[in-house]
Amino acid sequence: MTAESRKQRSVFEASGLTKVYQMGEVEIHALRGVDLELYEGELVVMLGASGSGKSTLLNIMGGLDVATDGQLRYRDQELSGAGEAALTRFRREHVGFVFQFYNLIPSLTARENVAIATDIAKDPMPPEEALDLVGLGERVDHFPSQLSGGEQQRVAIARAIAKRPMVLMCDEPTGALDSKTGIRVLEVIEHINHELNTTTAIITHNEVIGQMADRVIRLSDGKVSDIQVNDRRVAPAELAW
Repeated sequence: MTAESRKQRSVFEASGLTKVYQMGEVEIHALRGVDLELYEGELVVMLGASGSGKSTLLNIMGGLDVATDGQLRYRDQELSGAGEAALTRFRREHVGFVFQFYNLIPSLTARENVAIATDIAKDPMPPEEALDLVGLGERVDHFPSQLSGGEQQRVAIARAIAKRPMVLMCDEPTGALDSKTGIRVLEVIEHINHELNTTTAIITHNEVIGQMADRVIRLSDGKVSDIQVNDRRVAPAELAW
């Protein structure tokens, strides 16, 4: 793919993104001028130590936080400087989030937990379809307490994708899981990326997970330190850690 064709398929364009947190009299520089593009349908893995800025970057790109300085565009929409109402609409219409902890409501079934997202979406898929996509079509009426940790994470993924997001942001999605269960969750994320052509970003400390990505983006001290393009994406089942 030529540089020009990649440019045409750009989903996010970040330029000089800076984030400074004020902690009393101390300034914490979480991002120090990040330049980055994410492309339509690609799967990227963001690696970096704690404090490298990767979660801050993900949160800003996903509209959960705003940069202190710099520019961020999503397709034709300027996100830098956008107000809370515009960011809420952006998140609701375009972005799905998966976090390390599942944040399911214990008193609701899997179907009902997913329906929370579909109730506010423009063109959602039925909760049953979303659960089927993550391999839980037969567990729709189970409560979180009746599901394993990996199954609960898959319900969380179903909830994230049920509104058919163009972007899926995953922050340490396997962090609370053993390796076998984590690989099953990564298989689900890869499946969604392939089936829905959803631009997917995975944050992780685990270097091995980078092998399943189109590109590996490394962050260090609030900056992008390296971008690696993989010749091929390794299937999650082939990963070992």
